Amino acid sequence: MRAFLVRGIVRSPSRSVQPFIALERNWQIERRELELGLWPMERKRNGMWANVLVQPGLLELREVERPTPGPGEVVVKIRAALTCGTDLKAYLRGHPKMPMPTLFGHEFAGEVAEVGPGVRNFREGDAVMSVHSAPCGYCYYCRRGQDNLCELTMKAKVLGAYAEYIKIPAHIVQKNMFPKPAALPFNEAAILEPLSCVVHGLQHLDFDPEDTVLIIGAGAIGLMHLLLLRALGLERVLIAGRRAFRLRVAQELGAARVIDAENEDVREIVLDLTQGRGADTVIECTGRPAVWQQAITLVRRGGKVVLFGGCPSGSTIELDTGRIHYDQITLISPFHYTQRAVRRAYELLCERRIEVGRLITGEYPLTRLLEVFTLLQQGNCIKYAVIP
Repeated sequence: MRAFLVRGIVRSPSRSVQPFIALERNWQIERRELELGLWPMERKRNGMWANVLVQPGLLELREVERPTPGPGEVVVKIRAALTCGTDLKAYLRGHPKMPMPTLFGHEFAGEVAEVGPGVRNFREGDAVMSVHSAPCGYCYYCRRGQDNLCELTMKAKVLGAYAEYIKIPAHIVQKNMFPKPAALPFNEAAILEPLSCVVHGLQHLDFDPEDTVLIIGAGAIGLMHLLLLRALGLERVLIAGRRAFRLRVAQELGAARVIDAENEDVREIVLDLTQGRGADTVIECTGRPAVWQQAITLVRRGGKVVLFGGCPSGSTIELDTGRIHYDQITLISPFHYTQRAVRRAYELLCERRIEVGRLITGEYPLTRLLEVFTLLQQGNCIKYAVIP
């Protein structure tokens, strides 16, 4: 089954000009203006509209300078940007790797607007999809196949998808930007980045067709795990979550059992479904320290726990060392993605093997990003596409 996820390795690709309007958490714009999609002022010739995260809780839609490509770089006109839990967290409470004010948004697809000198594989008008980072290829970690840990990956990442245009650095153009097939909608192509993370996590595992896998967290990441596990042929995939809307989607996507973590005893149900053993693999997708601890109690002896969700910086948990040692529990903590995972995620999207379109609840224009974040907090959705 691992070949399904690793086949790609064998088949071997500012400064603001003028503030527009402050958007705070309880701010509302006139409905008619939003529905008509009107811009209150004319854009300058070399400008573009972009959402700027000024500080936690404060967005500004600004006219900023449109990027121009340098050698090897490509400027992409955004056709779809997807919301992400990381973006919502950054808006609500800040992010240590996102000094403010900053452009943000990192899941996107679009069309090449301009190419810099030396770019040969792409030209103006090409439909493309990309992730927002790429490794250097020659550091200690890259030479050992751990390019997800390359220091360049985080230092030179690209943010700014909640805008009209975004500039892709040369190293990403070379390693992690791809042509978008005509049959793949821009909304779905934009899911390449989070799907690459999920593929990377699952590439650490081997599965037996009879395995029982428990996913904790029914958000976009948990549901992507579900889609991939079902595509692998696993039938005993359980998913626990707290939002009724998301659990309904999980049921529709093929979960063998959905567990309402608010009103049902997750441990009791898992033990009942596994003859008292616990799940063969538990995948934690919430990024909450208490759930990390819970995950370890739900896996069988000799099982694996995937700690996928990243907890807030400085978080600590208590572990029963006897449980981990004497029951031979394997803990796996995948981070980000490798080039191999990106390539495989790209292939899966091109092959239309998984129904990622089911994860996109709706579309909103660029002017309504605050409204989208409000909807995300309510939880009756999965992801939204933001369309410039």
